[in-house]
Amino acid sequence: MAPRRMETKPLIFCLKTLLLLYSFIFWVTGVVLLSVGLWWKFTLGPYTLLISSGPSNGPLVLSGTGAAIVLFGLFGCFATCRGRPWMLRLYAIFLALVFMTELIAGISGFVFRHEIKGTFLSSFGEAVMRYNGRDDRSLAVDGVQRRLHCCGVYNYTSWFSSVYFPVGGLPASCCVTFSDCSGTDLKNTTVAGRKVHKQGCYEVVTSFIESNMGIIAGVTFGIAFSQLVGMSLACCLSRFINANQYEMV
Repeated sequence: MAPRRMETKPLIFCLKTLLLLYSFIFWVTGVVLLSVGLWWKFTLGPYTLLISSGPSNGPLVLSGTGAAIVLFGLFGCFATCRGRPWMLRLYAIFLALVFMTELIAGISGFVFRHEIKGTFLSSFGEAVMRYNGRDDRSLAVDGVQRRLHCCGVYNYTSWFSSVYFPVGGLPASCCVTFSDCSGTDLKNTTVAGRKVHKQGCYEVVTSFIESNMGIIAGVTFGIAFSQLVGMSLACCLSRFINANQYEMV
């Protein structure tokens, strides 16, 4: 048995190194997801009001998934260093759960992308109709129009039927140049049409989704299927350790 153990020791060391490297990358992925979830919660929170009728659970789900991956990644490093087969098998089960979760999320996002666009259309349209310039949804509308250089749902004429237009005209966030866009200009439908963005926000958002859907899907599925690499490494290392009665200190 001694020669056989000597032959398999380099292989086990190689598997251990690869699994440690994978677990570290896996852990970094969790940190990134956790950071994005917290950033979404505290920075993009108001914008979720434009894609949902109520508070979105997206930031919590993303943060929770990131935190779980951080813990799983640390456990994977510990299990690899200890070289205990049962720990490695448990780590493989964790990776399988993460794989299934990411796969389901990716497929759901691709299949229901039209429903997502429909929800954005109705929620954003309602926010425009009830715009007052002060509440959270109104501030979110201003943020979208300012950052995406768009105005209204389909174009600036969407504002004509809003409750805000008879009082304040078009919002200043629609202006191409703020210094050349007075309150009087924004109340004049003819003059305002020459000083605001022509493209509607719905078109901008949906165009972005459609043009980047392939990239988003590729990245999502690529990350999901990367868990198969970790599962294979963990299972192979566990099997070799069991077969050779070898434990790493």
